[in-house]
Amino acid sequence: MKRILVVGAGGQIGTELVPFLQKHYGYDNVIAADLKPAVVERLSRTAIAMTLDALNEVEYADTVRRYRIDAIYNLAALLSATGEKDPQLAWKINMGALLNSLNIAKEYGCALFTPSSIGAFGENTPHYKTPQDTVMRPNTMYGVCKVSGELLSDYYHTRFGVDTRSVRFPGIISNGAMPGGGTTDYAVEVFYHAVKYGKYTCEVPENRYMDMLYMPDALDAMIQVMEADPSRLIHRNSFNITAMSFTPKQLFTQIQKRIPEFSATYNIDPVKDQISASWPDCLDDSCARKEWGWNPRWGLHEMVDDMIRACREKLLRGEF
Repeated sequence: MKRILVVGAGGQIGTELVPFLQKHYGYDNVIAADLKPAVVERLSRTAIAMTLDALNEVEYADTVRRYRIDAIYNLAALLSATGEKDPQLAWKINMGALLNSLNIAKEYGCALFTPSSIGAFGENTPHYKTPQDTVMRPNTMYGVCKVSGELLSDYYHTRFGVDTRSVRFPGIISNGAMPGGGTTDYAVEVFYHAVKYGKYTCEVPENRYMDMLYMPDALDAMIQVMEADPSRLIHRNSFNITAMSFTPKQLFTQIQKRIPEFSATYNIDPVKDQISASWPDCLDDSCARKEWGWNPRWGLHEMVDDMIRACREKLLRGEF
């Protein structure tokens, strides 16, 4: 049975990935690590958790050795909008955590998953049915880190034989934890606001298409690509994946059908406007479907129903 280390486990993805991995590999085989002690305290209620700075290579390597880790999920990163507030810090964290992960995976023979993103694309990328292999010249530090990460991960695989694998996540919608500084955050925040206040102010233009993925599909994708037969993988870092593409206006219309009193206004954030305009409208995920059987289960209507249900339950419990 594999032993898994999740680095950056307290974020939007990690919060739900840890229990998902526990169900798949067993409670004792999943270690949750995060930099913030308060987050680790929360994680420790339901998982084996520890404080870990992914930029401290000695501490990181010691953890992998001590727990005999077989696979690392490296989720430590500053997201797109947050990264633009301090690009130098974004580079330091995103690339520092990745380089340490790659070197440690090389030394200890670990498989390594580090998510990429639609942020890796740029204005010159074809925006409709964006191909798996295409122009990638992003205009954000987050995107620059993602492209660099894909190249480095491929290099460590071909040069040193490290089992690196990844997917390019679109916006991830979830109800497990609030997102932290991404351009697609509106698609999560709106549900909380709709349920609690009946209104929401969106910082992304109403007709801006972006790909999205519901968290259950994102979790499936991570395990599926890591468990895929390596002989079938033509690509490794990273696969386009998506489940739906919509605009804020289209999403809000669906919410209004279920919460008639809900209303939305717009106050466009220039940074998020610029970033989202450079990203694809919809991705071609045919390579992921062909090479490891990617097949999302959640569409727009099912996701909206489930998010409203989950947010209402959290509101009743006083969780927001």
